[in-house]
Amino acid sequence: MTQAPDSGVAAVDRAIAVLRSIARNGAPITLADMARATGFYKSTLLRLLASLERSALVVRRNDGRYALGPYAHELGRAYEATYRVTAVLRPILSELVEKGTESASFHVYHDQEYRACLLRIDSHHSTLDRIDVGDLLPIDRGAAGKLIKAFAGTGLAPSQQNLLATSIGERDPNCAAVAAAVFGSDNEFMGAISLSGPKERFTKEAVAWQSELVTDAAKRATEMLGGRWPTR
Repeated sequence: MTQAPDSGVAAVDRAIAVLRSIARNGAPITLADMARATGFYKSTLLRLLASLERSALVVRRNDGRYALGPYAHELGRAYEATYRVTAVLRPILSELVEKGTESASFHVYHDQEYRACLLRIDSHHSTLDRIDVGDLLPIDRGAAGKLIKAFAGTGLAPSQQNLLATSIGERDPNCAAVAAAVFGSDNEFMGAISLSGPKERFTKEAVAWQSELVTDAAKRATEMLGGRWPTR
């Protein structure tokens, strides 16, 4: 059997190899079978498994076999949710932009200070606000930030009065945005669709028109993701 060098990166690589061996087995696996699958000594496996058990990525059954733990299941659900959201939201954002709106994006909760831009479709206008997929933006400023701060993990019930937010020069003094909240199954808050661009184009008429469009887009996204759009 071969052993990887004892370093932090190597330890992560070995832990991933252990998780893969359990996942590929399709059923709880013994330590001996895991050693054969990974090529690691049993002593090495026991150290790795102890760490993975503490993280709830692996559980040891009463019969001594190992299986994926509850956190592995949680990661799988998060992965599935992310890609389902992408499949649903990307065409909706594209439709908004084709109607002549400002740039369309979808923002999600990142942590207590930031939101993350998960999807972005630039508008057809010659001047744009500069936001890219993966950017972290303040959670306490901007239209999407207001909604994420209001709904993410707070238990706030959606209603016709709290689904829409507007921002004029808050995050960036030269930019503005309108945003609407999106929900999934069991009315879990998923994130916010935002239409954003240079502040000078956000006239009263433009804000009203784009607010109507983004609200309709959020309603369609919510229904496609298994959520219920509030009627009052």
